[in-house]
Amino acid sequence: MKLNNTMFKAFVVEEKDGVYMRDIKTRTIGDLPEGDVLVKVHYSALNYKDALSASGNKGVTRNYPHTPGIDAVGVVVDSNCDTFSPDDKVIVTSYDLGMNTDGGFGECIRVPKEWVVKLPKTLDMKEAMIIGTAGLTAGMSILRLSQLVKPEDGKIVVSGATGGVGALSVSILSKLGYTVVAITGKETESEYLYKLGAKEILLRSEIENFDKKPLLKPLFAGGIDTVGGVILENIIKATQPMGVVTSCGNVASPKLELTVFPFILRGVTLIGIDSQDYPMAYREQVWKKLAKDWKPETLADTCTEITLNELNEKIDLMLAGKLKGRTVLNMGA
Repeated sequence: MKLNNTMFKAFVVEEKDGVYMRDIKTRTIGDLPEGDVLVKVHYSALNYKDALSASGNKGVTRNYPHTPGIDAVGVVVDSNCDTFSPDDKVIVTSYDLGMNTDGGFGECIRVPKEWVVKLPKTLDMKEAMIIGTAGLTAGMSILRLSQLVKPEDGKIVVSGATGGVGALSVSILSKLGYTVVAITGKETESEYLYKLGAKEILLRSEIENFDKKPLLKPLFAGGIDTVGGVILENIIKATQPMGVVTSCGNVASPKLELTVFPFILRGVTLIGIDSQDYPMAYREQVWKKLAKDWKPETLADTCTEITLNELNEKIDLMLAGKLKGRTVLNMGA
């Protein structure tokens, strides 16, 4: 097939004698895995999971050489299904993309039709990647939280607030009328968080040093936690009766050391968010909201745009915890 010989550029991670090296390589369509839909990628985005894959984390990516990138948006080049046609603008996020299936850090991807969503007409491609998996995760969290907690019920706390999920959560919650308390370890980013819509800033060191009691003074009607560990523990313990906390990350720790008291004495609800395999019906619902009613007015303020040549440096910065907001990769630049 002539298409299989078409060449494209991709960011490739290779393993040699236990050392992981990253470089921009030339590949062909024929190198890609089998799939229903071939997409020319216009934009991707850098996520923490991509940084782990690019550094050889076998819990994310088992086999190398590999092209990370769990987010991609672009135009369909070829399709063997009725759902998508050439020239359709589409989004592909999560599932196995960028983990063990070559991802959005290449100019082309080929994926199963079940992973693909049509780009909403009220979003352009760059906006879709500013949102990406991070925004989709924020949207899933807000959808579940907002079903049980209303703006008038009290403050909503967001941890990891300068990160991708956190920053977009602050923006969307603020737009929906919630009073947002942003948790950050970066004291210098207060102005940025206020601009996103936060009404209060709580330093990470403060919440980490809350009292060790099994229950704390009720401070929040709900929370969106992106980091896990002691911060999630203290958010739960400081949530008021019938409050809701969502959990979507474990960068601080996957462990929780809690009693059942917040759940059986205050009726607090803890909701886990699985952005990787979230059902498509709910995924499409969240994308529609993110493209219209939930679209943050500060969307561009959460984004830094880079080229493929800058990606390696940004991966190192992300692993060092020195990036804020969303890093969007322009594949055509």
